[in-house]
Amino acid sequence: MCAALKLFAERGYAGACTKEIAHEAGVAEVTLFRHFVSKDKLLEEVMSHFTFISVMPQLLTEIAALPCEEALATLAGSFIDHLALRKEWVKIMQAEMQRAPEKLFTVYHAFLDDLLGGFVACFRQLQKRGCLGDFDLELGARMFHGFCFSYFLQEEIQGRKSYKFTNRDLVIREYVRIFLYGTSNRCPVMPSTT
Repeated sequence: MCAALKLFAERGYAGACTKEIAHEAGVAEVTLFRHFVSKDKLLEEVMSHFTFISVMPQLLTEIAALPCEEALATLAGSFIDHLALRKEWVKIMQAEMQRAPEKLFTVYHAFLDDLLGGFVACFRQLQKRGCLGDFDLELGARMFHGFCFSYFLQEEIQGRKSYKFTNRDLVIREYVRIFLYGTSNRCPVMPSTT
């Protein structure tokens, strides 16, 4: 899996052939296929093993007793840190989704569903503690993911940090504050779509 991660990050999903992955891992290609039925399955395993999903259970335990704002700031900070560690992988996956969406669509969205499920689990945990109100947890997870991923893209991929300093901790705390409390003193009633 380490060899696959390295080559996927360097050459992309389409550009990294299984023969090269096996060579990088020091095994025969047939051995690779004994462990992973297909290149798609190898990608799924790499994504499960090396992405934020793998650290989510331990993180949920660590933040279980933290105050709500601190728990969410820790979750956001950890997610952004993990993305920064895998920056090359994220860049190549974003490019690959544009070049070969039919090959990666199912794998990528299954991964994204798992990731959002981790955020939902965190929110549910905070709701049980009385820290969060009642809202659509899946939509909340998408919003939370969105602001974290957007910050990562601006700072790490688009290079904003190279020309304008941003205090990351302050940004995360403000995102969390807006996520928890909104931006208005009044919450308007949204019209029903049904």
